[in-house]
Amino acid sequence: MLTAATDETTATGWAAVAEWWESWGQPVGVLLTIVGAFVAFWIVRAAIGRVVHGVVSGVKRRADAADTEALSNSPLAQVRVVQRTRAIGSVLNTLAAWVIGALALILILSILGVNAASLVAMAGFLGAAAGVGAQGVIKDFLNGLFMVFEDQLGIGDVVDLGEASGVVESVGIRVTQVRDVHGTLWYVRNGEVVRVGNKSQGWARVLIDQAVPYDADVDAVESRLVEIATAMSEEPQWLGRIIDKPETWGIQSVSAEAVVIRLVVRTRASAKDDVARELRRRVKAGLDEIGVELPSLQKVVVQGIEDGR
Repeated sequence: MLTAATDETTATGWAAVAEWWESWGQPVGVLLTIVGAFVAFWIVRAAIGRVVHGVVSGVKRRADAADTEALSNSPLAQVRVVQRTRAIGSVLNTLAAWVIGALALILILSILGVNAASLVAMAGFLGAAAGVGAQGVIKDFLNGLFMVFEDQLGIGDVVDLGEASGVVESVGIRVTQVRDVHGTLWYVRNGEVVRVGNKSQGWARVLIDQAVPYDADVDAVESRLVEIATAMSEEPQWLGRIIDKPETWGIQSVSAEAVVIRLVVRTRASAKDDVARELRRRVKAGLDEIGVELPSLQKVVVQGIEDGR
C-alpha cells in the first residue's frame, strides 16, 4: 500500500511538472537561452580581455614603460605588438558576439518548435538575402579582418588609403577612421580599400635634393652634406632616430642654373619628418659656412624626387 501511494504521488508530481513545462517551458527555455548567451559572451570577452591585457603588460614590462604612450620611446616592434593585439581583441569580441547571437537564435527557434528543415530553409533564405543585399557589408567585414590580422595598419599609424591619408584613429570591422593633416576625420569603408601605404612600419628615408650653383665644387658639396648629416646622427637627441650612416646618391639633375645633389638618411618611420626638418635647417647653415649660395628655386627643375634612387 505504501509503495502504491508513493508511486501515485511521484506520478502526480511528474504530471504537475509536465503540465507546468507545457505552459511555461518555452518562455523559460527562451529566457535561459538569452541569459546563457549573455553569460557566454561575458566569459569569452573576459578571456579575450585577459589575454590582451597580458600581452600589453608584458610588452610594457620589457620596455620598462608605465603607459602605452611611453612605448613611443621603445623599439617600434613593441608598439606594433600592442596596437595589433588591441585591434585583434576588438575584432574577436565583435566576432564572438555575432557567433553567440546566431547560435542563441537557432536554439530559441528550436525551443519554439521550428523544425530543422525550416531552420535550413531560413538559413538559405538569409544567405541569399545577404548575398544580394549585403555584399558591401560582407566585403567590408572580410577586408577588415584581413587588414587587422595581416597587420596592414594599426592605431596611430600614418597611412595612405588612396582617397584618405593621415593618422589612423580607429580600426573597426567595417570602417577605419583616419584623421588628415587638416584635422578632418575620414570614415573609410574597409571594403573600398584596395591598397594601404603604411608610413609607420619599419623604417623610412629622408631624401633631400639640394640645388647648388652649376659652377659649385660637387665633391666638396657632397662631402659637406655627409659631414652635416653624420654629425647630426651622432648627437644623443638624434642617435635613436637615425638608424643608418648618411650618404649621398650623387647628382639627380643638371641644368644651366643648378646642379641637384641628393642626400639620403635612413630613419625610424615615426621620426622621418622631424629628422627632415632639422636636417634641412642644418644643410642650409652648413652650405652658408662654406660660401655656397643657393640658386633661385624659380630657375631649378628638380627631377627624380619620387624615384627609388
